[in-house]
Amino acid sequence: MSAKVGLEYRSRRRPESRPDRRRVYNSVVTELLPLTPDELLTTTRAVRKRLDLARPVDRSLIEECIEIAVQSPSGSNRQGWHWVLVEDPAKKLALANLYGEVFDKYMLAPASASYADGDTRALRRDAVSASARYLREHFHEVPTLLVAYHEGRTDSQPVASQAGYWGSVIPAVWSFMLALRARGLGSAWTTMTCKREAEVAALLGVPNDKYMQVGMFPIAYTIGTDFKPAPRLDTASVIHWDKW
Repeated sequence: MSAKVGLEYRSRRRPESRPDRRRVYNSVVTELLPLTPDELLTTTRAVRKRLDLARPVDRSLIEECIEIAVQSPSGSNRQGWHWVLVEDPAKKLALANLYGEVFDKYMLAPASASYADGDTRALRRDAVSASARYLREHFHEVPTLLVAYHEGRTDSQPVASQAGYWGSVIPAVWSFMLALRARGLGSAWTTMTCKREAEVAALLGVPNDKYMQVGMFPIAYTIGTDFKPAPRLDTASVIHWDKW
């Protein structure tokens, strides 16, 4: 399949005076990166190797990002999301170990192995795998881990109900990741711990019968902020008008 190596932004004249890139939260001024909406949306990457493991992240900055994230829409305005933030070293190590056990088994036959030669996903396979392995080895060193939850369970729900369930939490988590990026931080959406959901819930005191895990996310400043659009499949192969 053909690939688009990167988006080229149409040249637009930037206004002579840019809006103030600062935001005030709880009397703390946050500097935002000078990104347009399109740049923010197309350069928010899954960050692993470029997470700054040595730089602490202030709690108020993470809470600010969550304040933004919960403005996302949710079905029937339920707002069933919950954000479990982990700084305790022993708990981070325990979560990283659970993640690693699942990750190691998955990497014996990863989904990316099925991509054909010439497919942009195949071309990036080795780099993505190396990045994922790095995170697996250093997950416990990340300053803060987020384990996101959503109220209710989909175990026995029909497909239509599941669509509404996930559609009520995924926008919030993605908005959280965008808010991180705007502030010079990064993350990656991982789901390996969802396969060890009961053990994670027991570790964190989550009522597992009432809440479902959405994923586990590293939170750290990024080493540099110069992220770019990534190669993607040509949209002509995935856009359908009026019929498939």
